[in-house]
Amino acid sequence: MVDLKYIISQEKSLLEALGQLNDIGKGPLCLFVVDQNGKMVGTLTDGDSRRALIKGSSVNDSVSSAMNRNFNCLHEGVDDDVIHLRQQRDMKMKLVPVLDGNDHIVEIIDLERCITKLPIDAVMMAGGKGERLRPLTLTTPKPLLPVGGKAIIDYNVERLASYGVTDIAVTVNYLHEQIEEHFSKEIKGIKVTCVREPQFLGTIGSLKFVEKFHHDIILLMNSDLFTNLNYEDFYLHFARHDADMSVATIPYSVNIPYGIFDLDGRDIRGIKEKPSYNYYANAGIYLLKKELVDYIPDGTFFNTTDLIEKMISMGKRVIRFPITGYWIDIGRAEDYKKAQELVNHLQF
Repeated sequence: MVDLKYIISQEKSLLEALGQLNDIGKGPLCLFVVDQNGKMVGTLTDGDSRRALIKGSSVNDSVSSAMNRNFNCLHEGVDDDVIHLRQQRDMKMKLVPVLDGNDHIVEIIDLERCITKLPIDAVMMAGGKGERLRPLTLTTPKPLLPVGGKAIIDYNVERLASYGVTDIAVTVNYLHEQIEEHFSKEIKGIKVTCVREPQFLGTIGSLKFVEKFHHDIILLMNSDLFTNLNYEDFYLHFARHDADMSVATIPYSVNIPYGIFDLDGRDIRGIKEKPSYNYYANAGIYLLKKELVDYIPDGTFFNTTDLIEKMISMGKRVIRFPITGYWIDIGRAEDYKKAQELVNHLQF
């Protein structure tokens, strides 16, 4: 999206440019300068204007006399991907223009508002009955239960938006009218699409009812999670390993407070004193190639674990991505209470 408040003609005066910079208000004070054909030819900051005036320029001189012609930009379809955006962020860039083949600005990415721009569709599952949280969920669907004055699901929508994800769908079933009403308004400038599940079809069956995917990669997740999972790292790890599917996982340890025998039938072969076993548990967050949706059967109860097993049996590459931060699955009353206690201390 091109926000015109950041665009100025090279023929405008420095006085007009200073007025436009002043009108930006909050946000990076930078203008992208274009010629009469709309081609980007430079940038102008408040510092550029100030230095030009100190050197003797007049406020009536044109923007072109003070602009920086050695500017930073990305090019559409060439280097406007996640890796290059991360490099821009590492360079402390705040506004990044994306140019087409004719050097016209087609997008301005505000890295103060979003961390990156992930090329994925996100689908959140919100159709369950939340039976373990009754009576709270008798009249309110679990994703809309309030935590810290905000619906559980909104934390996930806002976090996805902070990673530049704009194509977000929510599959609904139980008390769907409430969720549809909730998303009749935009959340952080994002219009969330609600997709009705005609019957309960498991944890992935409703994915078949999403009419259109805009990208080749889909992020699928439960809607009732609290997590600071780095979605950029998750995506880059998926791409780097050329995976067909990636499962976000939670480290889980089991400590046995006794000595455990290593047995061969009734014979003792050894003993392990108070051993610890480390596992990885399913976090309910997945990345998958869009083509995998074709392997989900129509109108059949089908869980994500069923798809994982099917992909493994077919020789597809299914990998894990460990979550190193926090993760709360609000499935039980004690989980909900824990989320209420921690929400003001968590970083989203």
